[in-house]
Amino acid sequence: MKNKLAISLIFLTTISGIVGFWYYQKNIYSKEILKLEIFGPETAELMEEIEYIVKYKNNGNVRLEEAELIFEYPKYSIVPENELRKEKPLDDIYPGEEKTLNFKARLFGRENEPKIAKAWLSYRPKNLKARYESETSLTTLIKKVPITFEFDLLSKIESGKEIRFRLNYFSNVNYPLSDLRVKIEYPSGFEFLESKPEALEETEWEIGLLNPAVGGRIEILGKIQGEVGESKIFWAELSQWQKGELVLLKTVSWGVEIIKPLLYIFQEINGNPKYIANPGDLLDYQISFKNIGERILENLFLMVELESEALDFDTLRVKSDLFEKIENKIIWNYTMIPELRVLPSMAEGKVEFWIQVKDNFPLDFKNPEIKTVISLDGFKEELSTKINSKLEILQKGYFEDEIFGNSGPLPPKVAETTTYTVIWQAENYYNDVKNVKVKAILPPEVKLTGKIFPEEQSSKFAFDTESREIVWEIGDLEAGRGVSDAGPVIAFQVALTPTANQRGQIATLINEAKISGEDQWTEATLETIAEAVDTTLPDDETVSEEQGIVR
Repeated sequence: MKNKLAISLIFLTTISGIVGFWYYQKNIYSKEILKLEIFGPETAELMEEIEYIVKYKNNGNVRLEEAELIFEYPKYSIVPENELRKEKPLDDIYPGEEKTLNFKARLFGRENEPKIAKAWLSYRPKNLKARYESETSLTTLIKKVPITFEFDLLSKIESGKEIRFRLNYFSNVNYPLSDLRVKIEYPSGFEFLESKPEALEETEWEIGLLNPAVGGRIEILGKIQGEVGESKIFWAELSQWQKGELVLLKTVSWGVEIIKPLLYIFQEINGNPKYIANPGDLLDYQISFKNIGERILENLFLMVELESEALDFDTLRVKSDLFEKIENKIIWNYTMIPELRVLPSMAEGKVEFWIQVKDNFPLDFKNPEIKTVISLDGFKEELSTKINSKLEILQKGYFEDEIFGNSGPLPPKVAETTTYTVIWQAENYYNDVKNVKVKAILPPEVKLTGKIFPEEQSSKFAFDTESREIVWEIGDLEAGRGVSDAGPVIAFQVALTPTANQRGQIATLINEAKISGEDQWTEATLETIAEAVDTTLPDDETVSEEQGIVR
């Protein structure tokens, strides 16, 4: 009996060992039998076509049968047949066999959003009934969304004042974008008045289709209220409808400070009590003085002292011949001006003189200003007149260049297309300038080809197809940029197709360019115009004037 019991125990132990070993082999087998991987780019641009390579290999010693691969694209991807989940039966996978499958897609989402592709491969090892599954994934980051989406709005605004601002958009995506929507959130104290195009409930706009190298703008008129020094934040988002869901592509915000208008007491320049000078200006000074006391003032001396490296003192002229000049000081006494002899309470008097601001002065004279020190009967008032920076745009056109390589007939011919390169270079002299942009209108016969250099500037380049206005959003420019260094430069290619009525004439390639920006020293908006460029291309030495006449 004991022997039978021992034999039974040995038998059960053996069977348990065999079963345990089988389960152990099964677990090891399921983990290592098939290697499954996805290869693809770590980063991609919005709507850039990318390719996923799914690779699988049988690392075991038996054939894998009834294999099936499932590949799942990242959410919102643009894919063939619009199917984000692909199921593909596979042939038997023999030991040591390795194969790959390719899947192409265009990724869709916002900047720096991770997009995850997944793959599963299920199979049954030969002579086994159980099915096994391997899985893997790959994350690709949308590193760049090449869409310009920027506010065209001042950074300092007076309370209660109407403001008109724009939201510019331009697509440099190499694929059409449809069903786009823009939404703006206004700060407290903002009153919406109107917009072009009309808004949906004052805050939303449907853009529709946006093709490559095409852009537009939303223009809004409103009124803002706030306390002096208060900050107001405007915020906007650009989204696209995808299968009933709104997918965010890009956001932008812009801060505005509520300011109090600046007033200059006792001084007017060119008829303006808050005048801001420009390089090259002729300044017409009127210094007023008023007796606000109760007693009569008599036998007064008035001295005006000007302090600035930007002034050309050789140009100083005074309205009256009766004055005394000592270096940068102008002096009047009671024998020269009647109001200085006797000035009753609440009475006023004034003197007038002219002086020229230099057109150019040293760049190290940053944040230039003119100090006016007025001394009258022991009273001393120090006033300041700030000088704007000099902000310029150089606009040049070329046929022969090493950037794009232009083509087409030269001279240009009616109904045939010739391409040209337009180069913009910005220069800023004396003060830091923010929100710098360049604008120009393209003639009806001229189109953009979409070629822009350098590439990093393409996201700052916008074109409104309705108004045909190009906008280059430069951003902030420090004093001296473009003068003491190369400065910001952009080149873009245009294509001219002359019409019959242009035959025998010089065709305009791009109209005058206007650069504007907000001077951070004077708080003024600066504007400068550069001449239009035509087909004679005065900056291209390889092109003669005759080659600029349409044939």
